[in-house]
Amino acid sequence: MNRKWLVLIPFIVFLTVVNVMSTSAEDKEPTEKNAIPNHVLNISKDNTYPNSTDDQELLESEEITKELMEESDVRITNPQLIEMLNETSLKPSPLAFGYRAEIFLGRWPLAYESKETNVNWEYQEINTNEINNQGGELTEKISYVQKEEREVKGGLTSRISHSDQMMKLILLEAQQNTKLPLSFNTVIGKGTKQNNTYAVPMNKIGRLHAYAPAVNEKGEVAFGDVYIKLKGSKKMLSVKNVTRQGIGAWIPVQDHVSFSFELK
Repeated sequence: MNRKWLVLIPFIVFLTVVNVMSTSAEDKEPTEKNAIPNHVLNISKDNTYPNSTDDQELLESEEITKELMEESDVRITNPQLIEMLNETSLKPSPLAFGYRAEIFLGRWPLAYESKETNVNWEYQEINTNEINNQGGELTEKISYVQKEEREVKGGLTSRISHSDQMMKLILLEAQQNTKLPLSFNTVIGKGTKQNNTYAVPMNKIGRLHAYAPAVNEKGEVAFGDVYIKLKGSKKMLSVKNVTRQGIGAWIPVQDHVSFSFELK
């Protein structure tokens, strides 16, 4: 074999291994980013306060709404606007030749587009359990017991019109991005427990901190003036004066607690 090839073979093998390792790391990154860490536990079955999931219901578009939205080149995901269109009853006469009308439905937030989604697993401290084993003769154990009921609230990071509708838009988008149970309001009930234990050695003080995690959403909302147009026997949706505005929000992760244990 040519000596030149003998020199090049180890270098080619090295490049191949590096490329494979790099590809594997890229494949794993999305999974690791979206995964729930080991120190975050689901307390839905143990929570003494039954949280509602009403805010997470999806609204389906009726046939008339789908027909109207197909004619529009503007994306619409606002559940409240979709609900209004679902309840619309339009039956133009097939003989209404030359008939024209334009019905103004108002200025609406149309859709939210997410630009960045991050999870803060220690968004708000909700509880601390402590054992003082200074002077003790045996190792003690500590576990999580919620001392007082705690309500954790999220919200928009800036003032904006139609804030209630905006919160629903962002909530739906964040749920799709994270696959986490999200709500702008969640409660951890008094007396909620977990069986996991942590050892506190002799002459040590052990503290178990509990946090409520939350998702931070940053993106852009589109606003527009919404009209229904009637032309003869045809009906269509028209959106005018579309503008865009940056917006963000904090959304708590429902029925999940993040733990941090320290010894002193």
